[in-house]
Amino acid sequence: MLPGKLKMLEIFKNINVDWMGLRKPLIFLSIAILIAGLLSAIGRQVSPGGTDAFNLGVDFQGGTVITAKFRNKPAEDDLRSALQAQGISDAVIQASLDKQDEVLIKVPLFEGKGDAAPAEATPAGGEDATQVNMGRATVKKALDTFGKEAEVGKRLADDESAVYQIVGTDSVGPVAGAQLRNQAVIATLLGLLGILLFIAFRYDWTYAAGAVIAVFHDVLITLAFFSVFQWEVSLTVLAALLTLVGFSVNDSIVIFDRIRENITLHRGKSIYSLTNDSINQTMSRTIVTNGLVFLAVLALVLFGGEVLRGFSLALFVGSITGTYSTIAIASPIAIWWQGKIGNAKVKEVAMPQSGSEKMASASRRSVARRPVTR
Repeated sequence: MLPGKLKMLEIFKNINVDWMGLRKPLIFLSIAILIAGLLSAIGRQVSPGGTDAFNLGVDFQGGTVITAKFRNKPAEDDLRSALQAQGISDAVIQASLDKQDEVLIKVPLFEGKGDAAPAEATPAGGEDATQVNMGRATVKKALDTFGKEAEVGKRLADDESAVYQIVGTDSVGPVAGAQLRNQAVIATLLGLLGILLFIAFRYDWTYAAGAVIAVFHDVLITLAFFSVFQWEVSLTVLAALLTLVGFSVNDSIVIFDRIRENITLHRGKSIYSLTNDSINQTMSRTIVTNGLVFLAVLALVLFGGEVLRGFSLALFVGSITGTYSTIAIASPIAIWWQGKIGNAKVKEVAMPQSGSEKMASASRRSVARRPVTR
């Protein structure tokens, strides 16, 4: 062993927490957070003048997002009044978090508003082009009330007579938005199904169920935060959720592997104690690796800019919930489930030892039936 061996991984070496005993209050805490998110979503949907349960981005609900840069940014109320004067009463105005002189203006679809659209909004490339042209032209008319737009080919700083400049336009039609929503749900469900089948084959179906429940827990709690705080849900958020699925399952598999090893090495101990020992033994690895992920995601939240905002926020919440569910949800639920169906006793019991050292329970037989290969 090298004398200069790093001690970082041994910081939490002597942890001895009864995670199985804490499973009920921790699960109740998760349920409370999920209920809060559900009530928030329902309240927003049913309350008069309320918003949607989720602040769906243009990727999913369709519409146009205009990014405008101002020399002297007007107040949000003034912008809203100018847009309302052009017939846009439900626009979403969002100040850029990293560029103080820019504003994002989300305009809904112009379905059924073709007669009211400006003449320059005549479609030149199908429905999506119609939405882009109509959205840009309408927002431009509203912004023109504050002054002149910078000339084409010039930057705002180079055109002294200009007050603003449209620096970005993004649009998705209603059909494309619906297809993206459906494909997002299908991709997530297929990913979870693949995880369930792999863990069921590699370990045991009760362990697979515990891992998938933990993944659902992480995704739902992350979505609950997006509903409560009305963070925008876009395709980058979907990518973050799929990343979160792999992140959470990876940690769960590490603990499952340790449980399987301990079952073959300590056949005289109950599955309850072995699960606690396995979680505590992998705690150092879990905290160090997940802590580094958390720091990287925190840097994205603080410095990633507007484009990565949804992605970084989803990973920020998910990295915390993923670590929590790995320790407090996945393994305890798997062992509890085994106890409920009679495959394991989730209690401290004195296990008889014989010369042949029989397996303590059917649970151990099912988990240890595939020897660990290193």
